[in-house]
Amino acid sequence: MNILVLGSGGREHTFAYQIAKSKNCSKLYVAPGNAGTAAIATNLPISVNDFEAIKEAVLSHDIDMVVVGPEDPLVSGITNFFAEDDALKNIMIIGPSKRGALLEGSKERAKEFMMHHNIPTAAYASFTSESLDAGKKFLETLSAPYVLKADGLAAGKGVLILESLEEAKTELENMLAHQKFGEASAKVVIEEFLDGIELSVFVLTDGKNYKILPTAKDYKRIGEGDTGLNTGGMGAVSPVPFADAELMKKIEDRIVIPTVNGIREEHIDYKGFIFIGLIKVNNEPYVIEYNVRMGDPETEVVLPRIKTDLVALLKATSLQQLDGIQLEIDPRSATTIMVVSGGYPESYEKGKEITGIENIKDSIVFHAGTAIKDGKIVTNGGRVIAVTSLDDDFRKAIKKSYQNIEKLSFNRMYYRTDIGFDLS
Repeated sequence: MNILVLGSGGREHTFAYQIAKSKNCSKLYVAPGNAGTAAIATNLPISVNDFEAIKEAVLSHDIDMVVVGPEDPLVSGITNFFAEDDALKNIMIIGPSKRGALLEGSKERAKEFMMHHNIPTAAYASFTSESLDAGKKFLETLSAPYVLKADGLAAGKGVLILESLEEAKTELENMLAHQKFGEASAKVVIEEFLDGIELSVFVLTDGKNYKILPTAKDYKRIGEGDTGLNTGGMGAVSPVPFADAELMKKIEDRIVIPTVNGIREEHIDYKGFIFIGLIKVNNEPYVIEYNVRMGDPETEVVLPRIKTDLVALLKATSLQQLDGIQLEIDPRSATTIMVVSGGYPESYEKGKEITGIENIKDSIVFHAGTAIKDGKIVTNGGRVIAVTSLDDDFRKAIKKSYQNIEKLSFNRMYYRTDIGFDLS
């Protein structure tokens, strides 16, 4: 099979890395890709949102399967675009329909889905600029901290957790009346704050059947001890040590099964990944959010633990034959540490030469924000490289990643030194 992966980050390099190992993959393309994918696939200079250019590439390169990495093209309806085009409708595409992608594309839609299917989540209400005053009154009924979520996609920046009621009212006004997050905050979901520890559960579904993939926990804050600004993720650990059999049984029975059943009952075309962001409160799981694709950097610890041929798994998903596939998981722990550009997640410079990649041993280097310039690998994003390691327990794996990161160098390179600090 000829396969095209859409995206340019660490998630997409990880997909390409796993797909390239499959005997079912003949030719592999990544659009637009990065310096890491260039070493194992053919990069195509195409935007993930340029559907016409993607169509042209799919037809000219005889692509059999398209794996969609990021959320933007899914929310914009790339799966529908393929289904409605006679030349593309038989191409396998891994990712939900536009309607399915609303589970990530609209916080309100996700909440309505959870309430309708009795899936445990925080109490909420949603507001627009017309109901701003009602939103402020609703905040007064809650106790601190206050959670405000832009309804639409805001590149991971649309969630505010605030301690002060007055600050919450001000930020609600900034979001609704002053478009703090643009169109994404034309509607804002205010929800009850849940106090607990977070984890992510990943599900692959063909719309009828499902497989639960390895759990992961990522670290979003830029600073040590989970302080400072939110980022796209500074590292991840899989499996989550506290996700024992009892908790996983609750998650499957109360959340995974009702979610997949809800997708089927609502006749949603969904062949792809569901990333369920969860919080454990007094050993009870609640859903914080759905994403309709794999997470980043969680992909860098989840996929390397899947021993089943990934292409066979994705093909079975497309053909609604997941029930016929045996999922084999590596029992070892995987950890990834993200190396980022100085200044990230605020302003940072690109084009810094990266050295030392070739010296890394016993870990996997996944490129997140890199490019090739004048024959050299340079930085091309905020998150630059993820170093993933596997070992008998997560502490050994983390140690291995850190030892290898010391071999890397670029100007103003930064990484957190405490990934996994809150796990025992």
